[in-house]
Amino acid sequence: MDSTETRREWARRSGEYSPEYYAYYGPDETSETIRRILEQFVGRDASVLELGCSSGRHLSHLYDDGFDDLAGIEINDDAFDVMAEHYPDLASEGTFYADAIEDVLEEFDDGRFDAIYSVETLQHVHPDAEWVFAELSRVTDELLVTVENEGAETESTDGDVEYVDEDVPLYYRDWNRVFTDEGLDEVVVESSKRDTVRAFRS
Repeated sequence: MDSTETRREWARRSGEYSPEYYAYYGPDETSETIRRILEQFVGRDASVLELGCSSGRHLSHLYDDGFDDLAGIEINDDAFDVMAEHYPDLASEGTFYADAIEDVLEEFDDGRFDAIYSVETLQHVHPDAEWVFAELSRVTDELLVTVENEGAETESTDGDVEYVDEDVPLYYRDWNRVFTDEGLDEVVVESSKRDTVRAFRS
């Protein structure tokens, strides 16, 4: 599966891991973790971008807590109809890009966003599109937060791949290495049962 096929799978995703699926479950502990880290390092006045925002459950949590300069990139067009239904204030006040991450990032100026975060999204970026990691470093002015599945802690899984529902690839990466190689400094690392949370200062 190449990068185009991977994007196509997410663009038409329905059922599990779809925009409706995430709206049903709403904000969760990860939403609160992101809010806490952003509040600590950049504050509520920060311009914030979520990569793969889906129907907006994490952004809605930020919005409800007083963050008001919010943006999101989402490849699945259905997400914005779901967002308008479940989080209408966010849908009307935020700025959203209905496209693939790879097709949006290059449009942004250097340091365009004070903070950028990703929740289980960068782990689906195909190796052909790894250049987006340098772009993320470029457009992040202060803080980049990754919440991604990095594989088993007991073995080296950097570069390994597994499949979600046998059709969507998940690429394990060492996100510390990826973004420190881009010149960012890691300031937070927290492990949970499913994901590792990392925050990097620009």
